[in-house]
Order: sequence, then structure tokens, then C-alpha cells
Amino acid sequence: MGTRRRLDAELVRRGLAPSRERAQAEIAAGRVTVGGAPAQKSSRMVEAGEAVEILGPPPRFVSRAGAKLEGAIARYDLGDQFIGARVLDVGASTGGFTDCALQYGASEVVALDVGHNQIHERLLADPRVRNLERTNIRSADPDLIGGVVDLVVGDLSFISLRIVLEPVFSLCQPGALFVLLVKPQFEAGRTEAARGRGIITDPEIWTRVLVEVTDTMVGLAAAIIGVMVSPITGSDGNVEFVVVGRSPGGIDASALHLDGVADAINAAVAVAPRSGAFAVSAAASLESTEKG
Repeated sequence: MGTRRRLDAELVRRGLAPSRERAQAEIAAGRVTVGGAPAQKSSRMVEAGEAVEILGPPPRFVSRAGAKLEGAIARYDLGDQFIGARVLDVGASTGGFTDCALQYGASEVVALDVGHNQIHERLLADPRVRNLERTNIRSADPDLIGGVVDLVVGDLSFISLRIVLEPVFSLCQPGALFVLLVKPQFEAGRTEAARGRGIITDPEIWTRVLVEVTDTMVGLAAAIIGVMVSPITGSDGNVEFVVVGRSPGGIDASALHLDGVADAINAAVAVAPRSGAFAVSAAASLESTEKG
């Protein structure tokens, strides 16, 4: 008997998916077949010689995270902002946000992450990408990243966004556009996260953490342009949100007043999926339409 591997790992080994996260999304979307039959689980063990296929067109981005950023770009008509911009991607990981920024015309993306050996090889070979791995955003400075950036995007895990906002803003031009993902499971208290085994489904918690994050932004003199639910969930099924705004020092006529921020938060929470199962299903459906 030959070597057997998990299906998600085998998809990566064969070059059919850029990451296990992406492989798991493809499996959840029902796009993966083994021996011609649909595969149901990422944990399924497969032989090295078994026929494994992904149906449909290849993914647009190196990870499904690219669809989260693209959703915000479309919602707030930000496409022109990326053309020719130097972009900082905080928590770059595989590089979904980096890939999306490049596809929308960024001249350079500084891909910063505390981890290492994560960014997709296609991006690693792209001269427009400056890969800064093993780098904590809280210890970064403008010299390290080649000067302040025009635009910042971020998808951070295992840390509260509130903790890193000040160092992030210190790396931006005054009034730089930011598009930052808010993950309630990393903003809520440990007890709340543990209660749902890492899945936050309570709209009251979503609302509270969004208020806390946006209050911190406003307290640092940033301007909020919009708050939206992410078009897809996290790979674990968690509902996530996106906050769009401008860093301190700039004036934006489209910035929301405090009442407007509260209304935007309430509107985003109102349309967020209430069921983890529904959220995963919605993400899988979106993936199958070439969104990410």
C-alpha cells in the first residue's frame, strides 16, 4: 500500500490548491472529487495514486482571504485607491490580501507576518512583493518597511486588532486608506470564545467588539468610512467583519460621524449569518462562483 495522506494535504502536495485552508474551502464547496465521486471531508485519507480533481475554474486568489478584501473594494468602490499604491498587508499569511491588492494595481505590497514559510510561492517570486516574515507589527518602523505606505490592509489572528492599531497607523501616510478585518473570536474575552469552542455566534458580542474596535480607531483620530460583514466567513465558520477608514491626519468627506458608525455597525450585524452551519455553507457557495 502506498503513502496515504489527508485529502486537504494531498491537494496541496499535487499543486491543486495553494494552501490547506484553500483546499478545505474547495472540499466544503463540493468541488473536489476522489475517484470521480464528490469528497465530503478534508480529513479523508487518500492514496498517492488515487484520481483527485477540483471541478471548475482555478481560484482567483492564492487564498480565500482575497475574497474578503475584494468584497470591501467592491462595496466601497475602492479600486482606484489601489492603483500605483504602496500597500502594507499586516498578517499576510498565505497572501490572499496581498494577491488581491496586486490584482487591483498596487505597485508594491509589504507582506508582514509574525510567522514564516507561509506566503505563496507565486507571490514570493513577484518583485512587487516585499516579504517580511518573523516580524511583529508592534516592533516594525517605517525604515523597516521602506517608508510609510499609502494604504494598509490587514487580516490578523490570535491578537486583538485594537492592540496593533497605533503601530499600524504609525506606518501610514496621514489619511491613508485602511481596510482591516475584525475577527470577533480574537476580540471577545477568552471565556466567550471558549463557550462556543472558538466560534462566536452571538450578535451582541459582534456588536460590542465592533464598537470597541471602532472606538479605538476614533480615539486615535482615525476616520471611519464603513463597516460591513465579510462576504465569506473564516475557514472555521466564524462570522467576520471589515472596517474601512483613513488613518489619523487626513480629512475624508465620506467619513462617518459617531451616530453613523453606530448605524453602520448595526446594519452589518443585522445582515450577518446567524448560524455557523449557514455561514460555512454561504462561504462554500461564494467560493464556487469564483469569488476567491
